[in-house]
Amino acid sequence: MTIVTCAPNHPQGRVYKGYRNRIYQREAKDGINVVRVWTFVTANEGFFKRTLNYISYMCSAVVLSLFLPKADVVFSTSPQFFNGLAGYFVGKMRKIPWVLEIRDLWPESIVAVGAIKSQAVIKTLEWIEQFAYRNAALIVPVTDSFKTYMIGKGIEANKITVVKNGVDLAQYCPVEGAPVLAEELGLTGKFVVSYFGTHGMAHHLETILKAARQLSRFPNIVFLMVGDGAERQVLVQMRDAMGLKNVMMLDQQPKSRMPEFWALSNISLVLLKRSDLFKTVIPSKIFESLAMTKPIVLGVEGESADLLQTAQAGICIEPENVDQLVACVLELSRDTERCQRLGRNGRKFVMEHFDRIVLARKLASEVEMVHRRSAFETAEMSIPAQ
Repeated sequence: MTIVTCAPNHPQGRVYKGYRNRIYQREAKDGINVVRVWTFVTANEGFFKRTLNYISYMCSAVVLSLFLPKADVVFSTSPQFFNGLAGYFVGKMRKIPWVLEIRDLWPESIVAVGAIKSQAVIKTLEWIEQFAYRNAALIVPVTDSFKTYMIGKGIEANKITVVKNGVDLAQYCPVEGAPVLAEELGLTGKFVVSYFGTHGMAHHLETILKAARQLSRFPNIVFLMVGDGAERQVLVQMRDAMGLKNVMMLDQQPKSRMPEFWALSNISLVLLKRSDLFKTVIPSKIFESLAMTKPIVLGVEGESADLLQTAQAGICIEPENVDQLVACVLELSRDTERCQRLGRNGRKFVMEHFDRIVLARKLASEVEMVHRRSAFETAEMSIPAQ
């Protein structure tokens, strides 16, 4: 297996220590051949610059593929469809089937957060979206709602297979307390309400700040926000302007240290803007929260809410509803036994349904089927007519 990617730089647009943004660099990780290509590096903010980043990756990856050994299948993932389209060009040039994973619906996602408003641009992006769906040998969306959406766009159901996100249960394993970190942050004895992840336009994290203002009279409750993103500086300024002493905002942390942060957390927040589009998504942090036995307060409607209710591992609120968030935090802060029960339910649920190893095997099986079908069709074409 060969993975073609870029130098790690997300979300701040700064290449990580130990890497350089070169035209070509190679390394081996866990037995996998990793090839890194040059891209236009930029922070995770601004539609135009981010699009240049994605297009530069697409071009670099396509050109480099000409110099790599021929593969049986090309698999591309699409947090933004220019990334995914690299697979189309590689597949055509190397005459191999293309599998497209869809992690976000584009251009719907950027329209939903108001990043683009030009109807001409939107129509162009919608045409590219349809082009990708029609030309992939197999489409792998990460939610059932995405599949329903694609079928509604005229895509045949038999070329769509849902493989949802999951969690590495070995890495995300419950940890009993983090007294050193709690003391370091001044959180010893506090009820910690955590938000870990991207601080972006889609998340409407001002809801947290408004809830914190209402809860400022409860000194035992503290909000902990860890991560980075396009809206982080705006949120920091908003917190300071509101004079919130019960909101701690930390930069993105090394992955190796995150178990400590989960350990000192009492509940986890998963929030998105109010939008019909977001009823189709399942934020991946849900699975991490469940695996770490942390009850979730979920401000997302649709498929995510259905999943959490099935798991019996948290409380669902309306997106952007400050009063409901306040009420849930207060309720859970006063009921330790319920928090623990919801947390246990969550861990059990992901162990049964969202083990990443099991899901990876399912995906590998689907990709192998695409290869076998392609090989059979090629063999049939090569048989001379009698």
